[in-house]
Amino acid sequence: MNSRIATLSRYPLVFSALFALAACGKTEAPSAPAADSAPAAAGEAAAPAATAPAQGETPAPAETATADPAIVPAATATPPAGAPPAAGTDYNEIPGGQPFEPVAGKIEVAEIFSYTCPHCAQFEPVLLEWRKKQTADVKFTPIAGPFGGNPIPFEKAFYAAQTLGLVEKTHEAMFRAVHIDQSIDFRTVTDEKLGEFYAKYGVKSADFIGTMNSFAITAKSKRGEQFMQRSGVSSSPSLVVNGKYLVIGKSFEDMLRIADHLVARERAALGAAAPAAAAAAAAPAPAAAAEPAKKN
Repeated sequence: MNSRIATLSRYPLVFSALFALAACGKTEAPSAPAADSAPAAAGEAAAPAATAPAQGETPAPAETATADPAIVPAATATPPAGAPPAAGTDYNEIPGGQPFEPVAGKIEVAEIFSYTCPHCAQFEPVLLEWRKKQTADVKFTPIAGPFGGNPIPFEKAFYAAQTLGLVEKTHEAMFRAVHIDQSIDFRTVTDEKLGEFYAKYGVKSADFIGTMNSFAITAKSKRGEQFMQRSGVSSSPSLVVNGKYLVIGKSFEDMLRIADHLVARERAALGAAAPAAAAAAAAPAPAAAAEPAKKN
């Protein structure tokens, strides 16, 4: 999966030009995908693939947390680069925020994306390079959102693919089909067209369509949208760190730099909390007060 996603950066759609950072909004009207270019982040130069390094609620089913493309974590954490981010400028704090899929000892980085958002297609290879550098305590969670043109069929398709264990094979391929090959026209897409696409990856078209339109997928979509609303997410791509911080950033690379700092902050908090919890667990229970002797 990693190498297939990396090939996305070799197409002119993704790294062809220098534009101001843009994002796909919820109210964006459907329009034809650009064949030759897509908006790029401010300050980001076109970079060849060879030089790229540098998603009171019921918990989601278990497959949501494990069907994401596998990434081999780095052995050790590296200090984040640049100045510490400032609240209100580089990120917004989320009052009472919680991770979308909390796991003990893990720091969640949730990406809100849409297959019909060209900026998400551009962000994907950059994000992949960042993910390769993360340690095992960082849990990446993709959440499909209602952004870009005609996003709902693709939102349902992502959660269906996740449920069926197909995301590792199909995630980059769907971006490519919509934005590069244009073999899927998001404006006129049908359930049958999506079923045909996923049938190439080991599932019957009818089974995929049935899953996509099931109550369970509707519930997943709703839960994801509730998380976005609670977190203040209004466009894609967006990053939410451990449910507590909505990253702002001036470019894709700046978003990831800010995320690095917030992950380090959460890691330090976890490290500080662990000894106290261990000490509390090891402390002997207080002795029961002796009962007064009874007189006969």
